[in-house]
Amino acid sequence: MTTLYGMADLAIGTGENVTTLRLFEGPLDLSWKHCAMTSDFVAEFVALRYRTSRNLYKEVRHNVGYLTNELIENAVKFRASGEIVVETAVASNAFRAKVSNFVDKETARRFQHLLSEITTGDPGELLIKRIEENALGASPGGSGLGLLTLMSDYGAHFAWVFGSGEKESRIPLETYASITVPEPSN
Repeated sequence: MTTLYGMADLAIGTGENVTTLRLFEGPLDLSWKHCAMTSDFVAEFVALRYRTSRNLYKEVRHNVGYLTNELIENAVKFRASGEIVVETAVASNAFRAKVSNFVDKETARRFQHLLSEITTGDPGELLIKRIEENALGASPGGSGLGLLTLMSDYGAHFAWVFGSGEKESRIPLETYASITVPEPSN
C-alpha cells in the first residue's frame, strides 16, 4: 500500500528534461559534505540560465540550493541503507525536485506522524510554534523546522510518497518539492 502526504499533483513525473544524480553508499559514506556539494552543483546548474542578472542568479542559486540541501540532508540523516536518487527539472517558472531513498519502518512511522502535523494548518504559524518548542527544549528530534521554513518563507510545496515495505525492513520514500523560479530573460 502506498501512502501520500502533501500535494498530490507534485507526486507525478518531473517531466522530460530531468537531471538525475545518484548518491551511492561506499567507502566514503554519505555525509553532510556530500549534501552540500550535491546541492551546490544542482543550484549552480539551475542558476546558470539567470547569469545575465546578478540578483536573479544569486536568488535562484540560493533558493534552489537551500531546498535541495534540505531534501538531501533529510534523506541522508533518516535513510536506511541504499542509494539516494536526486531528480531535478525546471519547467516554465518552477524548479521541481524528487529525492528517493529508503527508510526503516520506525522512521517512516515517526515521519508520517510529523507530516500529519506540518501539512495541516498555516506553515508560518507552525514554524513559530516549532521554534518556540525548540527554544524550550520541548520539541523532539525531527522537528520539521527546515521543511516549515521552506513552506513558510520560500513558498515551497511538498509531497511525500511512502511505498509498501511490508516484505522488507526498508520502505521506499519519495519526496517531491517545487518552488517558483522566475522566467529567464533571453
